[in-house]
Amino acid sequence: MAIRNVTVASTTRSLDADMTVDEFKEWLRRFDVDRDGRISRDELRRAMRAIRARFTGWRSRQGISYADADGDGYIDDSEVDGLIEFAQKSLGLKIVAY
Repeated sequence: MAIRNVTVASTTRSLDADMTVDEFKEWLRRFDVDRDGRISRDELRRAMRAIRARFTGWRSRQGISYADADGDGYIDDSEVDGLIEFAQKSLGLKIVAY
């Protein structure tokens, strides 16, 4: 996969290295364009495009389906853990707790 670098907390880091859960959440918040505290499918698609993931439309639908526990079509704070699991399994991101 062509995932190389992402900007987190004003620094560029390789996605080949570990990213903490807090760094992932901070990075994801940048794509919450309407600032409603939730990530929509379109916002998730933009986030995936930023890391040069392929098939972002399909993967964003899969990510929402995987993590959206209440079925409202959005990922909120209580559902981010499911999105982290999806990102690790389907996008190859290395996200750790520390």
